[in-house]
Amino acid sequence: MFLKYVLRSTVAVLALTAATQAASAQTPEALVAAAKKEGQLTVIALPRDWCGYGALIDGFKAKYGLTVNELNPDAGSGDELEAIRANKGNTGAQAPDVIDVGLSFGPAAKAEGLLQPHKVATWDSIPDSAKDGEGFWYGDYYGVLAFQVNKDLIEKSPTDWKDLLDPAYANSVALAGDPRASNQAIQAVYAAGVEAGGGDAVKTAEEGLKFFAALHKTGNFVPVIGKAASLAQGSTPIILRWDYTALADRDTLKGNPPVDVVIPQSGVVAGVYVQAISAYAPHPNAAKLWMEYLYSDEGQVGWLKGYCHPIRFNALAKADKIPADLLAKLPPASAYEKAIFPSLDDQNASKAVITEKWDSVVGASVK
Repeated sequence: MFLKYVLRSTVAVLALTAATQAASAQTPEALVAAAKKEGQLTVIALPRDWCGYGALIDGFKAKYGLTVNELNPDAGSGDELEAIRANKGNTGAQAPDVIDVGLSFGPAAKAEGLLQPHKVATWDSIPDSAKDGEGFWYGDYYGVLAFQVNKDLIEKSPTDWKDLLDPAYANSVALAGDPRASNQAIQAVYAAGVEAGGGDAVKTAEEGLKFFAALHKTGNFVPVIGKAASLAQGSTPIILRWDYTALADRDTLKGNPPVDVVIPQSGVVAGVYVQAISAYAPHPNAAKLWMEYLYSDEGQVGWLKGYCHPIRFNALAKADKIPADLLAKLPPASAYEKAIFPSLDDQNASKAVITEKWDSVVGASVK
């Protein structure tokens, strides 16, 4: 199971092949030439401080000389699919070539006919359970939900979900997205309900909604999308977000304010994101070249520099291609021992409950 595969990657290197047999009909040289002829790549929902994407985008531009059009960095996974739907047949600047979405959104987009397949050269070193067999979508990286805390304003950091209900955290707790569209926010609501959910996805989602309803009622919930800027300014001194984003912010803010990144004691939910190419991509060859770049050793290490565990982590580790200083910056393996990886079915079931009932149960419009 992918759960076991990912969890063990933080503590041991498994025997995985690092096969690099090309799976695309085009040779790399032909693909590079075709992409350069198109001249541009349009991405969406890639904040430059998310998972090392700023450096990855700049590296791609420098390596291949393409322009990268960066659409709506703060968009959620649902927004990405809507951007494809809304731009069918549009070759203009608002049509995304590629998407980076939560795991549950990949199969849904494939079923709707929104994606086109492409198997990267390193296809065989991506775990089978983290990719579509036909190449329509493939896992890229993963992390766990954590509490990001402004230590100038919060003297005692919360250590578990229930702590967030403490009156000491009045007007302090924010999500990093809109739970009606953002996979990150949906997973945070799910994580809050894990302990009371008893392993049932629907019940877990319902318990998570109840938790946020209570958080909102107590006045602790701030209905603002939390970012590094709002954390530093103090409007959202506690943000519930992926560990890799919180850790990256810790570095970027350089102690102003000091940032604490806490992996909760329970409800440790890990999430896998996936890459895909739009079926209506105006620049399909640039999109394929972008995928080849991201799944190369260079691209995978680039994600790790942004504190994201790349999907080919074990293959890279086996080949001794991960710098020791990067490994040293990651949280200790013990922090991830209780991590759970919701199945695709569980994610779909919980997402339906959370997106449909957020307004009626919680009643807070996150903007």
